Amino acid sequence: MKDRRPTSFDIAYRAGVSQSTVSRALRDSPQVSLATREKIQAIAQELNYRVDKNATALRSQSSNTLALLIFEDETGDDSHINPFFLSLLGNITRLVSDRGYDLLVSFQRMEQDWHLEYELSSKADGLILLGYGDDYTDYHNRLERLANAGAHLILWGPSLADIPVPTVGTDNELGGYLITQHLIELGHQSFTFIGNIHADSPEFAARYQGYSRAIAAAGLSLDEQLQCDSNNTEASAQAAAEKLLQKNTQSTAIVCASDYIALVVMRVLRSAGLRIPQDVAVTGFDDMALAALSDPPLSTVRQDTFKSSQLLVDNLLDQLKADLSSDDLEPVPETDHTTVQPTLIIRGSTAAPRSA
Repeated sequence: MKDRRPTSFDIAYRAGVSQSTVSRALRDSPQVSLATREKIQAIAQELNYRVDKNATALRSQSSNTLALLIFEDETGDDSHINPFFLSLLGNITRLVSDRGYDLLVSFQRMEQDWHLEYELSSKADGLILLGYGDDYTDYHNRLERLANAGAHLILWGPSLADIPVPTVGTDNELGGYLITQHLIELGHQSFTFIGNIHADSPEFAARYQGYSRAIAAAGLSLDEQLQCDSNNTEASAQAAAEKLLQKNTQSTAIVCASDYIALVVMRVLRSAGLRIPQDVAVTGFDDMALAALSDPPLSTVRQDTFKSSQLLVDNLLDQLKADLSSDDLEPVPETDHTTVQPTLIIRGSTAAPRSA
């Protein structure tokens, strides 16, 4: 198998500069200092790099296309997409069209070199990434490589300090606090949280932090044994709910890390003969379309998918405009993290009075 040909992005990564600076240096442009030109040209010679004239011509033109990359999720159906992302997908598609761009939508798997494919092609002027993947360490490395290469991209996800690219996401900690506070105001004192709270699930973990903060603020005791791991799949949520029933706890309220988990949990509880919310209240997070149609309708935390989609699209377009208009040779990559406020949605899964 032949080795991959080196690219200008490889040189940029080695030199610690932007790809546009590499392009100027290889053209011997006086806009780049002599020392930087010599450094870049030496790296290019070491890598046996040769300028692809056709690729250079293509890169000088805008494709007028944005790419939306959705990472495949493990789901209970053939969609392989987190149901919550469907609303973001629809809004992003309309907004991109309204702004005069085409949208390229693609599914990606973590084992695929999606970052490399983008670097080597002119399919799109910028990237919007949905989904976080299971291996945060590997994912982070790929994002860092794209950022170092000067790629235009933005990520839907948690606003962690070490994410090297701009992000848009919900204030998950606040959402977890609001929904738990609502349950406390109804008189609940014993709670269970269902959802992974580990480093590879930062959004669920933040929701758990808000849940814990609300319990502490009310002067109640947090029982860490009443946290059950579950990812956003039917099998995992069902196993967590069944495990909870086996514990025979005194919890009167179950806070789920997502609507999808909550809908599965409610089905398991009803099958066990429990009434919702008279015997146990259940809450979700996301406000998927199905949340209002469940029996009973699900109390949840709404993520503002329209505002979030606007921020994703417009922030990415701002990056493109800034790059075209900037005279800076090596602009510092923006790593702004925009947080959208969630909204508490109260429905029948918590609102009815509990029986004595």
